This record gives sequence, C-alpha cells and structure tokens, in this order.
Amino acid sequence: MNRHYDEDLKHLREGLTAMAGQVEWMLDLTLRSLLERRDDLADRVSALDASVDEQELKLDKSCIDLLALGAPVARDLRLVASALKIIPEIERIGDHCCNIARRAKLLNPQPLVLPAEAMERLGRDTRDMVRQAVDAFVRGDAALARAVIAADDQVDTLYMDIYRDLLRRMLGDPLCIERASHLILVAKNWERIADQATNIAEEVLFILEGRNVKHPHLQDPP
Repeated sequence: MNRHYDEDLKHLREGLTAMAGQVEWMLDLTLRSLLERRDDLADRVSALDASVDEQELKLDKSCIDLLALGAPVARDLRLVASALKIIPEIERIGDHCCNIARRAKLLNPQPLVLPAEAMERLGRDTRDMVRQAVDAFVRGDAALARAVIAADDQVDTLYMDIYRDLLRRMLGDPLCIERASHLILVAKNWERIADQATNIAEEVLFILEGRNVKHPHLQDPP
C-alpha cells in the first residue's frame, strides 16, 4: 500500500471540499447578479468557472491514483468511488451558474417579467440544498443528506409554479416572450442544480451507510 495513502485520502477530501466551496461562492454571485441586476457579478461567475474545471481534473487524477496505488477497501473505497461521481456533479453546478449568469446579463437591462421574489426563493432554496449536501459530506451527516433529498420535491414545485406563471404571461403579452423564455431557462438551471445537490446527498449516504438509495422503486422492500 502507498505509504502516503492516509495523506492522499485527506487531500482528496480537502480538495473536494475546497472545490465545493468555490462553487458555493459562484452560487451566491449568480443569485446576486439576478437580484441586484449587476453584470459585474455575472462576469465574476464566468471567471471562476475555469478554476473549477482545473480542480475537477486534479481531483479526478487523485481518485485514479488512489484506486491504482492505494488499493482502498470498505468505506475508503466507497469514498473514492463516490468522489468520482461527486466531483463532476460539483463541476456541473458551476456550469449551470455560468448559464444563469449569461442569461442574467441579457435580462438585467430589461424590464422585469416576474416579481423578483419568485426567482429569489427558487435560487435561495437551491443554493441551500447545495450547501447542505456539502455540509453532509464534510460532517458525515446522514440525516442532513436525507433532508437534502427530501427538499428536492419543493424545488421542483417552485420551478413548475414559475414555469406555468411565465407561460401565462407569454400568452397574455407577446412582447415579453423573449424575456420570459430567458427566465424559463434560468429557472430550469436552478432546478438542475437542485438535482445535482440531490445526487451528491445520495453519494454521501452511500459513503456513510454502504447503501445505494437511487431509484427507490427498484430497491427490495425492507
């Protein structure tokens, strides 16, 4: 076994946590760019994405090296295997932030279509899911991971409410169709981020309990 095995595992955990922290910062900037209608914040989101991509490649290599040289077993193996799934989920959250930021720059100079409160709640609830999923990983908190999974239904409901509201506004005022279409894509990106937070939480449960909680309809009954 690699004599630096424990240190390499520690660095993997720390690197994954640091990457997640940067993406959490991107989420904050993304939400503020929408609510405060600030292009400079949207530009900062895009600038941070390159660093997240670099971290993804480094952490992927760390996982492969640990599997090849460290021969992890039991919970350590689950950690490395799940890290290989969590890392791209975090990177995709960064990509969704960039998508929202680009739409924000198009929307910021134009009149509002929706009251800001609707998109604010969707963004805040989604951002909180990501934070809690990362906290569940860092703290090894299975209950918090389950809370994240449960919260996804509420975000889905908020997304559908916004989607239907925007459709009604588009039907009533054809002049707002372009702006409303951008907002539908913004809301969809928030909803996808919530899905990624759910995926991370499911991997946390696998690390902690050794159980795959995906696709519960395929699981054996208790």
